[in-house]
Amino acid sequence: MTTSGTLNKQSFWGKVFTSLGLLLLCVNGFFPLLWMILTSFKPESELIRTPLTYLPASPTIQNYLEVFRSLPFHRFLWNSAVVSISATLLCVLFAALAGYALGRLNLPGRRFILTLIVMTSMFPAIVLLVPLYRLFLGGLEVPILGSIVSFLHDVGLFFLPERIISPNLLNTYPALIIPYIALSLPIATLILTSFFQLIPKDLESAALVDGTSKVGALFRIIAPLSAPGIVTAAIIVFVNSWNEFLLAVTFNTTLSMRTVPVGITLYQGEYAFPWHVISAAITLGMIPLLVLILVFQKRIISGLAAGGVKG
Repeated sequence: MTTSGTLNKQSFWGKVFTSLGLLLLCVNGFFPLLWMILTSFKPESELIRTPLTYLPASPTIQNYLEVFRSLPFHRFLWNSAVVSISATLLCVLFAALAGYALGRLNLPGRRFILTLIVMTSMFPAIVLLVPLYRLFLGGLEVPILGSIVSFLHDVGLFFLPERIISPNLLNTYPALIIPYIALSLPIATLILTSFFQLIPKDLESAALVDGTSKVGALFRIIAPLSAPGIVTAAIIVFVNSWNEFLLAVTFNTTLSMRTVPVGITLYQGEYAFPWHVISAAITLGMIPLLVLILVFQKRIISGLAAGGVKG
């Protein structure tokens, strides 16, 4: 077989596997999403009609109105936005600092630190559930801070309390923001570390020669060039925080502090499953994510492509 024939055969099988992959993606990803959106516009009578219909025969927006009438869904959206935005900003800030140090500076034990970061990202959230719940329940004395306070009392600083007791954080925003930062920090740090390594050090050196300080070079050169990586890490952290369910349903149990994923489950009754209303609630909960991804899709693609290439 000639070289041309071999290349044509490889090209043929490449197209076949690509087509199969796109087909599986549509079946497993796009079709359920489309079915849910169409269901959100159907009245309840159409859901039990046989044979099933794909398109709504009598489209209605009553399901979306019912979402806000039966439960404070606007409050769920607000809680998810506050928690996700706060966790994203803080997580990306910490990850950028760590990524810059690991990617631009000659730190001793850098590979070991990166290995530890990868290992911490493997722990599931359920492993942290019980210890975090006990910690957020409050009433625990912090021994390290207590020792520091005792020392300060010995040197004459009596305005500080003698004992440091952890506060009750349940049913508050920090109860979700803190663990969300901890869970997303490893992957965000790895993304930004990989991205910072791709920025030529000659650019930073040239800026220093021209009289720019280290901080000035960081904000004028490194930060603008690393924008795609920062946006990519921020989107990943935001999506993870927005969709998280286990910690949200455990730590924030009052109705006014529920997030969107937990609030959606409240539409299910003991003997009823209003799938048309739940589909409308899920669709509303996905809109912020879809808008975010569509707006920043170019930066996300460039950030992922650049972060996956070592040069």
